[in-house]
Amino acid sequence: MNAAAPHEDAPLLVIVDAANVVGSVPDGWWRDRRGAAERLRDALAANGVPGRAEAVEIVLVVEGAARGVASVAGVRVESAPGSGDDHMVALVAAREPGRPCLVVTADRELRRRVTELGAEVAGPRTVRP
Repeated sequence: MNAAAPHEDAPLLVIVDAANVVGSVPDGWWRDRRGAAERLRDALAANGVPGRAEAVEIVLVVEGAARGVASVAGVRVESAPGSGDDHMVALVAAREPGRPCLVVTADRELRRRVTELGAEVAGPRTVRP
């Protein structure tokens, strides 16, 4: 865990588990995983992270059939080369020392892994009410 003082000027790093958030609502996402990830990206770009007043940097991590979704203003999309969970853990571990981080997922094992690295966690409803 990082013992450094928080970065006062760095925006909150918000890492969103696209597969987990998209899969949290049975709206037919399985018929078009890429389209579902694009709709989530667009909602994040339009709405940010509701309830968070501070500046945020949003990173949407996609995997599988959703790989290749493009970034847009306000949302950087990263295609995981392998496991999306492993990629999100690597992003948390690689952030600047002391930078606050929020990982949005309901995946219990991923939550455990990122909290061990000092990240906060929140469920899919945080970004998908």
